[in-house]
Amino acid sequence: MTRARWLVGAVAVVLVLGAGVWFTLLRDDAPQAVDLASALSAAAQQPANSPTAASATPAPAGSPATGAASSLAGTWTLVSGASFVGYRVNEELANIGAKTAVGRTSAVTGTLTFDGAAITAVEVTADLRQLRSDETRRDRALEMQALETARFPSATFVLTAPIRLERAPAEGGTVRAAATGDLTLHGVTRRVEVPIEGQFQGGRAVVVGSLDIRFADFGIAQPRAQLVLSVEDHGVIELQLVFERR
Repeated sequence: MTRARWLVGAVAVVLVLGAGVWFTLLRDDAPQAVDLASALSAAAQQPANSPTAASATPAPAGSPATGAASSLAGTWTLVSGASFVGYRVNEELANIGAKTAVGRTSAVTGTLTFDGAAITAVEVTADLRQLRSDETRRDRALEMQALETARFPSATFVLTAPIRLERAPAEGGTVRAAATGDLTLHGVTRRVEVPIEGQFQGGRAVVVGSLDIRFADFGIAQPRAQLVLSVEDHGVIELQLVFERR
């Protein structure tokens, strides 16, 4: 092999290896942020867990908050498989660069109560010990650092003020509101206001929301590891919640 051909071959190998490193390490392939369209799609793929989920019929758009809206009154329960709670945090990794760390747990339980005119109660609990990201080392580190899930295994949100609806929920109609409540995370409880979007579809209530929090507000110390150069002092809590009436 001539020297020129050897050089061409070496360059080709370097380019291929470089592309592989970028694809596996440098590429930021974090899941997309929560959005209502994706949540509705995920909910539609889950079989109905109760007869009322298949038979409930929300009121047409623009109808008054009576009759059909009252027929939706009652307690709604989270659907397993389609619901999750998680985090989204920007970090800087040695020899890799900036990445977005996303971890989610589908071990979520909760209920929602609707009286025909307002959502009067919501309580959601997430098992943080089952948070999973794209890196098992990160997941294990959270047991003893940052969220310290070994000490504080769960996070909860409890609604403290009714969410009043201007009109009856409509099939396919989007509701936007702010949910005010107490968020307990890392053993600290704080009053927060979570912007949410929701929609009734196929007898289910599908809700998404996200909230940017400062770690210091909840006594969360930034994680330390040889690979981690820095982590932002705040992050986003994401939620995708699918309810069925029971």
